[in-house]
Amino acid sequence: MDRPQISLDFAPELHLFVAAPRRVGRSELRTDGTSTLGHVVESLGVPLTEVGTLLVDGRPVPDSHVPADAEHISVRGVARPQPSATPPRFLLDVHLGTLARRLRLLGVDAAYENPDIGDAALAARSAAEQRVMLSRDRGLLRRRELWAGAYVYSHRPAEQLRDVLSRFAPPLAPWSRCTTCNGPLHTVTKTSVREQLRDGTERSYDAFAQCADCGQAYWRGAHHARLDAIVSEAVREFGTAASTAG
Repeated sequence: MDRPQISLDFAPELHLFVAAPRRVGRSELRTDGTSTLGHVVESLGVPLTEVGTLLVDGRPVPDSHVPADAEHISVRGVARPQPSATPPRFLLDVHLGTLARRLRLLGVDAAYENPDIGDAALAARSAAEQRVMLSRDRGLLRRRELWAGAYVYSHRPAEQLRDVLSRFAPPLAPWSRCTTCNGPLHTVTKTSVREQLRDGTERSYDAFAQCADCGQAYWRGAHHARLDAIVSEAVREFGTAASTAG
């Protein structure tokens, strides 16, 4: 018996995942008649984390749908912002350290694994802690153990940050989280963190915060203007700054 032949088209934002001949209009594909639509789409290079609605002849179907002969499939991208029942919490792989620090700077819960613990362990942590796995590794995002995932489209940290904030719209609470370990910050006295301060810092600054988890001390030092610019731009475009320590 002949295998079913289907046609597909992909949303423009998904074109980077598929071969060039599938980036313009409809393309044809013969399936094995038993694989799910989700499997077919992934076999063509698109992680399901990046797929929003799947349409068969104009009607939405789940990724468990088995395509039949002559069906036309439209693969849409995820909606932005992507709906979430609770504020998203993230897990970033070893290649996204700068993005992790910038998310933490904005008060977003962003766990980060360095050194690399491997795809299996990352997927397991995502599932155990119900964290959205952020990665540029398509293979990692195809792992079935993941609780949720998202491809980070740019290699530039500023663009990566805008990508994540526009997609997930996490609540922002700048200066409330440790950029080193992700722990919460609380206001402290200069005396309590004096052992971490150099003479110039102790003389020049009076407002301090400290991480409740790792003990790292924070103050508005020489790099504050650059960091404040990152915060101000993110808050202006994606949210309202909360009143926080630090």
